[in-house]
Amino acid sequence: MRWLWFALGWLMLALGFIGALLPVMPTTIFLILAVACFARSSPRLEQRLLAHPRYGPTLRLWREQGAISRKGKCFAGAGMALGFALFWWGAHPSWKLALWVGLVFAASAGYVLSRPAPRVRSLG
Repeated sequence: MRWLWFALGWLMLALGFIGALLPVMPTTIFLILAVACFARSSPRLEQRLLAHPRYGPTLRLWREQGAISRKGKCFAGAGMALGFALFWWGAHPSWKLALWVGLVFAASAGYVLSRPAPRVRSLG
């Protein structure tokens, strides 16, 4: 079973990398999933992701508090809105498909917005 978690971790990491390059594909959710998979298969890779200079703080914040920063919420919401607009413009979907996709985006945005803001840690 460990090899399956390991393979899934690499798949999620690859999708996260692709998301970092493509403006309408998410990055962080795939990295969160990669950390979870590596926690079950490769503690070394898990720690490397948690220590990453760019993505590590966000991953640790999610793991420790289940929180998303205000900036993260804004980027996620804007990305979903842009993704839906590009879908609408590029695919010319039927109203039923557009409604279904819009509801999925709205539910996803609602989940992201409902996550708590990071708690400020006291210094003493």
